[in-house]
Amino acid sequence: MSAPGEATDRFSSSRACVEEVIGWLEGSDACALAHAELEEQLDARGRELLRRMLQDHLSLRAQREVRLDSVVDSDGVAHKVVEAGHRRPLASIFGPVDVERLAYRHRGHPNLSPADAVLNLPAERYSHGLRQLAAIEAVRGSYEEAQGAIERASGQELGKRQVEELTRRAAADVEGFYDKAKREPAAKTDALVISADGKGIVMRPDGLRPATQKAAKASKHKLKTRLTRGEKKDRKRMAELAVVYDCKPVPREPSDILARKEDGPKPEAPQAKAKWLTASVVEDAKEVIKAAFDEAERRDPGHLRPWVALVDGAKHQIDVIKAEAKKREIDITIVIDCVHVLEYVWGAARCFYAETDPQGEAFVAEKMLEVLEGRAGIVAGAIRRKATMLGLGADERKKADECASYLKHKQPHLNYPEALAHGWPIATGVIEGAVRYVCRDRMDVTGARWSVDGAEAVLKLRAVRANRDWPAYWRYHLAEERTRVHESRYADGVIPQAA
Repeated sequence: MSAPGEATDRFSSSRACVEEVIGWLEGSDACALAHAELEEQLDARGRELLRRMLQDHLSLRAQREVRLDSVVDSDGVAHKVVEAGHRRPLASIFGPVDVERLAYRHRGHPNLSPADAVLNLPAERYSHGLRQLAAIEAVRGSYEEAQGAIERASGQELGKRQVEELTRRAAADVEGFYDKAKREPAAKTDALVISADGKGIVMRPDGLRPATQKAAKASKHKLKTRLTRGEKKDRKRMAELAVVYDCKPVPREPSDILARKEDGPKPEAPQAKAKWLTASVVEDAKEVIKAAFDEAERRDPGHLRPWVALVDGAKHQIDVIKAEAKKREIDITIVIDCVHVLEYVWGAARCFYAETDPQGEAFVAEKMLEVLEGRAGIVAGAIRRKATMLGLGADERKKADECASYLKHKQPHLNYPEALAHGWPIATGVIEGAVRYVCRDRMDVTGARWSVDGAEAVLKLRAVRANRDWPAYWRYHLAEERTRVHESRYADGVIPQAA
């Protein structure tokens, strides 16, 4: 252990900086400033003080580092030659510092520095603090906005490419984190709900799937400098999202769903809790839904709770859910979003009534109530008959026929009486909100063209934030970084105590 005076000598630069700041505050220059200018100056001077304190502390640790006889690497080779004074740069949230430590050498093998592992230094130059700051800001807004936010918060200037790369590194352990995360037990009567959806993201040409890439090359642009309406569809790659949540049953009547404010207080509806969200632009719908089933089984490994899948009616989505449930021998009830059905009924009403005609609204309420009561097939027949009786032509009755066909084909998944009696949700608001927050609010930034890796990282990290798991995830990520970057280099994964 060093003598008490050693610490004083090592922190002389920090102490000098404190005196510099105090001297400046006592001087006439500071006294001439308004409070906003004082804040700005102290922010910059304060960061320099913290940078010096960090540097002085790292220098102290270098001086106190214990010299070992040898260090054994993961190949079982002993590194016995020890050299002092090896330095590496570290870009911290306060500014650049140098890390000095001992290097253990053996010809033909990379040097080992146990002090790096003790500090859990990153593989790259940028500190984990900067990596976290970059990731947080990059998932909030554009990379350009993230650059500005990082500079305002830390005074550090990072290039756009560096911000994107740090964000990708920050997302490296999302899957592993959720594989190992603990789940709070839920009541056996609580419904276990799975819901999925997709959203197209505008990609760089090399990020498109083969079929879309081919269509993009074959398409002709109306303008030279920008894409017009309809042309973006060949520039997008589908991001798939899935959500799993618990839901305490709240039995309701069909009339409760259509209750209006003027009818009195709206009946209580089932509330989602313990929400878990995943998103990917790399994996297809099948893999994302599989991940949702994995999460659901972690919550209910014995399949003792009621399982419900809320969908928007897409056939492929329903087929994937059915196949996954069959493979796992899970009895799952698939329910189509009632709001989606409502839009079809409104489409039919537009064939019969003017947009502002109150009779159209009454027609929708009547037919939707029948659907909620389990008479979707009867409603489909009634809509077709009404269109025929009114003598509507093919174009005039198109939306009515579409509604009738939809109700007929989707009838097996429109068993709302069962869902309402059991107290399950019948709307996909949770996943739609997730799509809006995770995808639309960030990925649809004007002018954005995404790489696959960049989009995947941002989607995963926004999902972590939506799940409110960021602090726990970041602790897990740092532990994984320690294992990946440091422990893996030593015999039996054990880092020698170097300080």
